[in-house]
Amino acid sequence: MPRPQESAVMAQWLMKTEPDDYSWDRLMAEGQTEWTGVRNHQAAANMRAMKLGEPVFFYRSVVDPAIVGVMAIAAEWYPDETDPTGKFVRVKVKPLRPVAQEVTLKAIKADPRLADLALVRQSRLSVVPVPDGHWRILCGMAGIES
Repeated sequence: MPRPQESAVMAQWLMKTEPDDYSWDRLMAEGQTEWTGVRNHQAAANMRAMKLGEPVFFYRSVVDPAIVGVMAIAAEWYPDETDPTGKFVRVKVKPLRPVAQEVTLKAIKADPRLADLALVRQSRLSVVPVPDGHWRILCGMAGIES
């Protein structure tokens, strides 16, 4: 007897970039980009878990760290040719919309509901999952629909 198909579960993510490396404005202008250069095994595992169409917060790190936009996975993982070891991957992302209000790291850390968010707990990790409840909270803080 055939097994019923499991429903696809959408995950949400947050990806960090340094503004000097790649900015939200550049992503908006280009319309799509390959997310490359990730050299952490946990971050790479997160990228391997990403599915087409899943939403991703674009997080500007280092200078005025904040969530500044929402993008979507435009192509699932494939080898990152910039990695000579062949262990790391890249994905393609496309912009969906800027946030109405930037959500600063300071505001995220100040909200006790977000204390267990991977961005707070594993601050050096550049690609992290964002659970449903946290996604809704962050969208509310950003002034956008979840």
